[in-house]
Amino acid sequence: MLKSIVIKNLALIEQAELEFGEGLNVLSGETGAGKSIIVDAIMLLLGAKYDKSLLRFGAQSGFVEGVFELTPSAREILADMGYDDEDEVVICRRFFVDGKNDVRVNGRAATASMVKRLTEKLVDIYGQHEYVSVAKACEQGRLFDYYIRENISCELSALEEKVSKYNEVCSKLDSIGTSGDRERLIDVLKYQIDEIEKAKVKRGEEDELTSKRKIIASAEKINTALSTTLNALSESEICAMSQIEQAQSALGSISQLGYESLYERIVALKYELSDIAESVRDELDRDFDVTDLDKIEQRLQTIKNLRKKYGDFDQMTEFFDESSKRLYELENSDKIYAKLTAEKKKLLDEIYTLSLKISEIRKQKAVKFEQEIERHLSELGMESVKFKVNFAPFALREDCEKYVSPRGMDKIEFYFSPNKGQPLAPMTKIISGGEMSRFMLALKVVNGEKDDIPTMIFDEIDVGISGTTGRAVAQKLMQIALGHQVLCVTHLPQIAAMASEQFFIEKSVVGEQTYTNVTKLSDSGMIKEIARLSGGLGVTSQAETAAAELKKWCDDYKKSLS
Repeated sequence: MLKSIVIKNLALIEQAELEFGEGLNVLSGETGAGKSIIVDAIMLLLGAKYDKSLLRFGAQSGFVEGVFELTPSAREILADMGYDDEDEVVICRRFFVDGKNDVRVNGRAATASMVKRLTEKLVDIYGQHEYVSVAKACEQGRLFDYYIRENISCELSALEEKVSKYNEVCSKLDSIGTSGDRERLIDVLKYQIDEIEKAKVKRGEEDELTSKRKIIASAEKINTALSTTLNALSESEICAMSQIEQAQSALGSISQLGYESLYERIVALKYELSDIAESVRDELDRDFDVTDLDKIEQRLQTIKNLRKKYGDFDQMTEFFDESSKRLYELENSDKIYAKLTAEKKKLLDEIYTLSLKISEIRKQKAVKFEQEIERHLSELGMESVKFKVNFAPFALREDCEKYVSPRGMDKIEFYFSPNKGQPLAPMTKIISGGEMSRFMLALKVVNGEKDDIPTMIFDEIDVGISGTTGRAVAQKLMQIALGHQVLCVTHLPQIAAMASEQFFIEKSVVGEQTYTNVTKLSDSGMIKEIARLSGGLGVTSQAETAAAELKKWCDDYKKSLS
């Protein structure tokens, strides 16, 4: 669960610290006071994109830091990401005026995607985005599948694998192309393969030839240097060799008088000098043929042309291997096409069978899902509601190719009738804002009973709701709070009265600056806030009495659940 959050320089909040408890945590305040800023802060901790407009005006930087108690599944993910095994995790998101931001998990650098992966096991948030998702028919099937995920997970995994193979086969079939396309490509590949084969380029050959070219081009300079060296060593009257021989003779005369070591060294030097002179003489005999230079230039140009077309030696080798394989496939395309076509048909049969099985499971489980949604909506004041998971007619085998999907071939849409006597119709076309809020809550209750995410956040779940329905929503939220930590932004006194912990958000102006402040309410503060939300604070002396009675009724209701 989310234990605490610290916010600095986010929108109108200069500094705020909130410690949340178990059960139902309520955030309330005047319209425009900044209740949504708290949700924005939590969203940043969950890996949402940072927009520099969120930074408090005039500030250079800010941060949001949250402490989460880990679940077993979240601990596994944390360990998988290379972090130490802990009971808690601290996520910190720093953000700056230039739009940059920095994410830390337990003090170590992380990415927003890593945080998303971790926190999706810790927090489930329901707000306007989720309303939009439910309003899309294409997303309704996914919501229903989440409800029955334990019943179809194996079949969906198998189907996903089959569809992946099917897509690969289709891609290969497309790559074969028409007969004319194949012939043109065969000609091109043959030319390219033949060009590389004839060249017979060797690894390192270009560097070797470049070195040889440099030597031949410097032939005159090399011969001059070698001639000068040989002359200095052994060819001139006062060459090094004659000088060494004189030194050898002189030392030889005294070698028996303690200079034997020096004598041996001068003898060794003479032999080394003689060997060097012989090597230089051999090099002078070497013939630098200018025609070799022409051959080298031609060979280098050939290699350069190939490199422009196919890359360096490794890239050229890889291109040759892939082209040879591709040429084989094209030249044997009829056989390969027939084989792939048979494989495609077999995979389609398997995909169709699996999709049909998944559809049957969905239809079986839809009945209970419909009943549960209707029951919860009835408890939320919609006694006459009718809800149905509508399945479009299933595709015939001969038409199924255009319906292939890793989710199966069902086209699912939620149908809805809020009032007695009205026919069922697509929910997206007829549901009102207040009805959508209650439907979202019912959906969350139904799915919440099946998941292990510890914290649920409801932002504006009470849109379009008031009166008796508000009390029903409060009761439903409390039921969820028995097994989850719930954070709820609300304007309804009934929900505020049901809170275990309540935070009051207010806006104030100090000098030329506007600030949003967050205060954790005491029992008496909660009574006053309930009275304010009811519209009676400052209007009637009985407002706080009525608020206290509502609070007592909610406390008694909570006791009845335990």
